Amino acid sequence: MEPGAWGNRTAVTEFILLGLTENIRLKPILFAVFLLAYVVTVGGNISILAAIFVEPKLHTPMYYFLGNLSLLDIGCITVTVPPMLACLLAHQCRVPYAGCISQLFFFHLLVGVDCHLLTAMAYDRYLAICQPLTYSTCMSCEVQGALVGICCTVSLINALTHTVAVSVLHFCGPNVVNHFYCDLPPLFQLSCSSIHLNGQLLFVGATFMGVVPMILISVSYAHVAAAVLRIRSAKGRKKAFSTCGSHLTVVCIFCGTGFFNYMRLGSVSASDKDKGIGILNTILSPMLNPVIYSLRNPDVQGTLKRVLMGKRSPT
Repeated sequence: MEPGAWGNRTAVTEFILLGLTENIRLKPILFAVFLLAYVVTVGGNISILAAIFVEPKLHTPMYYFLGNLSLLDIGCITVTVPPMLACLLAHQCRVPYAGCISQLFFFHLLVGVDCHLLTAMAYDRYLAICQPLTYSTCMSCEVQGALVGICCTVSLINALTHTVAVSVLHFCGPNVVNHFYCDLPPLFQLSCSSIHLNGQLLFVGATFMGVVPMILISVSYAHVAAAVLRIRSAKGRKKAFSTCGSHLTVVCIFCGTGFFNYMRLGSVSASDKDKGIGILNTILSPMLNPVIYSLRNPDVQGTLKRVLMGKRSPT
């Protein structure tokens, strides 16, 4: 929009989210589906946290990271899904400007920590399989805390940068966001001022938050694969490949969709395809993580059974 037109328009104080659909008949069905997905995701991740807390055998670096991942998944889906459910029940989904910016900040904060935590988990698997003799030293409690701290710090800087950069943009109308939550690309399309700097920041952020972790994860698992192939025991190889395969599945879903969403800024306008990618990032990935990472593990399954039945852990 031309700057000269600003004088005839008022600043936007709220955004209208179009949501997943405008079909009135479809909204109750989507509400039930995503409410179930939310309950299953939160319940599954809380179960993982409970199992890790009560089972001494799970007090290991791998499950320390998995516990943090479960917390992040609960936070990530809570930032997006409850507001989306409220919008499905409303005639028109109106979100205050401050609420939209806050959702954007927390979403990018949690997703960023999630992505870097997956990198820390890949490094943990590399040390456990490729450097078993020094694993306990290299992955001490201090190192675990430092890795999580670094993940949080890098993501906080990234989220703050994008939030501040968006907050200084001028929104003078229209105020209709073709998405089910507030995110950077759809907001850029509504800006009356230049988004050149924002686009550059998004590209740099996507590189450090997506591309670099993907490279580090790939290198870690390349070393792991080479080490696993040298294992003589077929059972040992199967167990190692199963664990690493689960990790890589989550990485491909999570980082791959994020990379596609943010690295193609300006190529196409907002569409239903973006909403599908958003569902993969905000709902499907957090819902699958407990199943892929932990609930298939016999130790976790046994612990959950004991917790549900009120039995104590065997000594």
